Amino acid sequence: MGTLGEKVVLITGTGGGMGRVASLVFAREGAKVVGCDIQAAGNNETVELVRRGGGEMTGIAPIDLTDPEQARQMVEDAVAAYGGLDVVYNNAASLRFGPMPDFSVEDWRATIAGELDIPFFVSKFAWPHLVRRGGGVIINVASMAGMIAGEVPPMVGHCAANAGIIGMTRQLALEGAPDGIRVVAISPGPVLTPASDRDLGDNQAARDAITRKTLLKRFAQPEEVVELAAFLASDRAAYLTGGNYPADGGATAW
Repeated sequence: MGTLGEKVVLITGTGGGMGRVASLVFAREGAKVVGCDIQAAGNNETVELVRRGGGEMTGIAPIDLTDPEQARQMVEDAVAAYGGLDVVYNNAASLRFGPMPDFSVEDWRATIAGELDIPFFVSKFAWPHLVRRGGGVIINVASMAGMIAGEVPPMVGHCAANAGIIGMTRQLALEGAPDGIRVVAISPGPVLTPASDRDLGDNQAARDAITRKTLLKRFAQPEEVVELAAFLASDRAAYLTGGNYPADGGATAW
C-alpha cells in the first residue's frame, strides 16, 4: 500500500496538466481520488487514465469553482463519493497577465476570483468535513509569484493573488491546528505542462525569459511538483503545517 492508502483526496482542476498528474500520483499512492474541472471531456479522460492504471477516481465536471454555490455542492458530492474527506489539494486556477497600465479592473477581478477565491471557497466548504474526520490536510498551490515579482510575463494580479494564498495558508494552519487540520502551500516556479509547451511552441526567447530567474535554467516537470504534494499529504509530513514550500528551481534564492 502506498503512502496515501485509503485516504480520500479531493483534487481541483483535474482536466489536464498538473491536476491530471496529481490524480495519477495520488492514486498510485493508494488514495481514493475525487477530481473536478470546468472541462468535462478532459476530466473524464483523467478519470479513465487513473482507472486504467489500477487507481480509484470519481470525476465531477463541469464545475465552475468561482461560483461559491457550485463549489459547495462539489464538495458535498466529493464527500458523498467515498464517505468522507481527508485531503484537499487546491490546484485549480484561472488567471490573466498584463502590465499595470493595461491590466483592466475586469482582468484584476477575474484573476483574484480564479486564483484566490477558488481555494478559499473549496477550503471553507471542506472544513467541517475535515473536522468531522478528526483532521486532515489542505494543500494550496500558490506560486513563486507570491514571493517575488516577475518580468515575463508581467503579473500584477498573479503576484497579489498568490501572496494572498500564502497568507491564507498560514492563517488556516493556525485555525485548523486544534482540530488536527494541517494546511500547507506549494509555490512552483515555471512548470512545463502540455498546454504551456503548446503555447510557447518554438519561441525559445520566451522560454529563456521565463526560466532565466531559476538557478537550474529550466522548467519543472509536473511530477517534480506533485511528488512534493503527495509527501505533504501523507502522514510522513505530520509535523509540517503553516509553511510555504517553493518548488521553483531556486528562483526565490536570489
